[in-house]
This record gives sequence, structure tokens and C-alpha cells, in this order.
Amino acid sequence: MSASAARGVTIDDLEHSYGQEPVLHGVCFNAEPGESVALLGPSGCGKTTLLRLIAGLEKPSSGSITIGGELVAGEAWVPPDRRRVGMVFQDWALFPHLSVAKNVAYGITKSPNKDSEVAAALKMMNLTDLSNRMPATLSGGQQQRVALARALAPRPGVLLLDEPFSNLDTNLRVEVRTEVHGLLTELEITSVFVTHDQDEAFIVGDRVAVMREGEIVQTDSPQALYHHPVDRWTAEFVGTMSLLPGNANSGVVDCVLGSLPTDPQLKGSVDVVLRPEQLAIDSGDEAEVQLIEYYGHDTMVFVSLGNHQLRVRCGASTSLSRGDRVRVAFIGDQALAFSTS
Repeated sequence: MSASAARGVTIDDLEHSYGQEPVLHGVCFNAEPGESVALLGPSGCGKTTLLRLIAGLEKPSSGSITIGGELVAGEAWVPPDRRRVGMVFQDWALFPHLSVAKNVAYGITKSPNKDSEVAAALKMMNLTDLSNRMPATLSGGQQQRVALARALAPRPGVLLLDEPFSNLDTNLRVEVRTEVHGLLTELEITSVFVTHDQDEAFIVGDRVAVMREGEIVQTDSPQALYHHPVDRWTAEFVGTMSLLPGNANSGVVDCVLGSLPTDPQLKGSVDVVLRPEQLAIDSGDEAEVQLIEYYGHDTMVFVSLGNHQLRVRCGASTSLSRGDRVRVAFIGDQALAFSTS
């Protein structure tokens, strides 16, 4: 089974309100054909509303939405069933009285090739042996696959996913997330998915659009977002960090860790943002180990340095213990910092 030709999505100056309550403010956004874009942000920032507007489940207050070069919202309006957009909801929204096969067939009942298209969708999601089962008899992961198969059966040009993994337990979430990532890559389908999980956004998204209070504050690759966030809030939202006060001048910022290289354009009072992998622990007596979190593949060590707490990523075999006296050193190329003035 192959998806329909991927279609790009372009959103320009989108505004939306519920009654008197504004939800989206001048949102501009695009997803290239075949690209997977994550909408990442805290609860209530407008992510799901944006997804529903793309799907055509709601009409925007102003602005425009274009899918595959066709204006679908704005001066023109194209109803949801003519947008060739598939959607997977957070709760999967399966019909409890229909079998797996009939759930998958729901969106293609008028297709002359319905049986073969359903069979292909079931095979793609490893559901062939479950075609006659009812949703209530399936595990959470299996129900998720049925929802994906149903969305993909009509061969949409764009696939929308609303918190697609949030109802799964941790181990299953990782497994299904990897499957979906591989599937989207293989099908080369344009996908836009909503999540509040930074790991999820970075793994599945070719690009990530960070939303806050109804606005997109930055859209970039996961690597660029992590290393070059536009502000301190974004830096904190997309990854673990430690924060130190500092004073910047001529490409150097002075803080309790010493003089660190930073952006030459910064001057004056700044907040210094340090990622755990930019720090290392040496022998010394300046700081104290407060807490150790062991993850198997590595260890996060929380260190008290004066009035500040630093998070340091260490190897899996670290021999540190709570109460150890240590020294923390900066080992990164450049310290990220944001002006406080």
C-alpha cells in the first residue's frame, strides 16, 4: 500500500477564538510535502485547535489554510471530506460496535476497491489476524494501530495526529512511536502531530514548531531548537538545563563556573543556560553531589554549587555518591545565554 501523493500544508496569519476567548494569534506555519512536523507546546496553547482547523473540523476567525496548493480555508472553504486529510484522535475514536476491518473500512465505503484497500491497510499495520476482532478485545497498542490503519486507508495526502501516543504505557509508547516514525518515513506522507512531549517531538518530527499561548514561537529542526532556542522559555521547554546568572562582554560570560565563551553580541546581565552534557565533574571541593538519577544508558547528577543547582550528565558507570565533594567544569563549545535587561 502506498499513500496518496503527499501534499504540503501552508497556514498564513491564522486567528481563532472561542466566543470572546482568543486561542490562536497570527499563526504562520508550513509543512512541506512528505515532511513530518511536530506541534510541541504545553496544554492549552492551541495545538489541538490548530490541528482541527487544518482538518476542517472548525473554521478560522481569519487567515488562510492551503493544502496541496488549494485554498481550503479563508476566502474559500473546503469541507473536511474533500481535503484528503486523515486524522488520528487522542482517544482513537474507534467504533465499538464495528470489527477491526469494518472500522478501517469506514472512510472508504464507496470505494470500488474497498476490500483490497482494507486488506492492504491491515497488513501495513500488522492487523490482518485481528480483522474480525472487536475494539474492546484489543490492547491499547492494537487499538492505536487500528486508528492509524483507518486514517491511512483512504490514502490521504496529509495525516494529522493528536497526542497519538499519550494513552499508551511507557514501554508500549516507545515501541509504537518507533513503528509510526518508520511508517511515516516509508510512506513519505505529510504529517502534522500534536504533542507536549519533547522527546516524542524530537524523535518523530523532521521539524518542530514550538507553541506558546496561541502563537508559534520557533519552528526548526530538533537539533537547531535544542542548541539555538529563541528565548529562555523555549530553551527550558525543549530540554533539561541548568541556569546561572552571568555578565557578558566581548564573547565571554562570567559566572560561578568562570569565564565561558558565548555569543559575542551579548552584553551586560544575562541568564546562562547550560545543558547537562556541556558540564563535567572533576575532583575538587567547590560543589557537593545532592542527587543521582540512574537511567541505564547514562546518569544525571544534581550538584549544589553555592546557591545554584547544576545538572550534569555522566556515564552509566559513574562511581559518585550523594555527599561527594566535586568540581564542575564547562566542556561545551559555547554557553547559551539570554539578556535579562
